[in-house]
Amino acid sequence: MNNKTLFIGVTAFIGIIFIAAVGMYKSQQPSTIASEILPALERINAPEKGGKNGKVTIVEFFDPACGTCSQFYPLVNNLVKKYQGKVKVVMRYAPLHQGSEDVVKMLEAAHIQGQFWPAAKLLFANQQRWVEHHVSQPSKALAGIKTLALDHDQLDRDWQSSKVAQIIAQDMQDGQTLKVRATPQFFVNGKPLVVFGYEELVNLVEEAIAEVY
Repeated sequence: MNNKTLFIGVTAFIGIIFIAAVGMYKSQQPSTIASEILPALERINAPEKGGKNGKVTIVEFFDPACGTCSQFYPLVNNLVKKYQGKVKVVMRYAPLHQGSEDVVKMLEAAHIQGQFWPAAKLLFANQQRWVEHHVSQPSKALAGIKTLALDHDQLDRDWQSSKVAQIIAQDMQDGQTLKVRATPQFFVNGKPLVVFGYEELVNLVEEAIAEVY
């Protein structure tokens, strides 16, 4: 066997192994969530937008320091607008970056004052100002949030309160229950996004719409 034939054979073998590995990975990803852990998707008063009576719910576990979450933010908004009245998005906290736990507390404090969406939009748009080498800088994030029209003293009290700490702890626990290991992680009407991508998310949403409308 000459070197060229050997190279082709090895390349083909590697290709077969890769395809098999991808197939195995996909087969190990659940297409639905077990009924006993479905309640982990929901939390009363979690930030949401879209049709209040919409029959399709996108649940997104996110970290404001996550670059991909920032990229998906306008895309998810577009989905809500495109299917107006049919689709809503619910945001859950998954502070996986160092320092992000305090930042999501600040976001929840802004949510208490009805300013979650402006605060989230601001943090995503200015990520480079408060995230350094994938590490969140809470004081810089707080300074940004305080440019919004809200009660700063109340914001400081709330984000450091035990009430907000319990909310974040619940989201983190629910994320662990649902095996959220990276952000953003999407669930559509209880089905996880198995293969990550915007087109795949659109397909999952459209499948859900077709099922319930």
